[in-house]
Amino acid sequence: MVAFKVPGMTCGGCAASVRRALGAVAGVEDVQIDLDSKDVRVDGTPSADALRTALDKAGFEADGLPVA
Repeated sequence: MVAFKVPGMTCGGCAASVRRALGAVAGVEDVQIDLDSKDVRVDGTPSADALRTALDKAGFEADGLPVA
């Protein structure tokens, strides 16, 4: 499990974009988002680099995502 914040996620559309982008990463089993706190939890075995790349391509940045 990897947990981090996505401060730029401000609405339901943003949350859906983040969920879709992260869900497409190899090894991701589930993505849980708390829009109010901007918290994202990813279950599975994805690499931090792949998660970061997916978020970058979707136009978001992560705070607290581990550096591989």
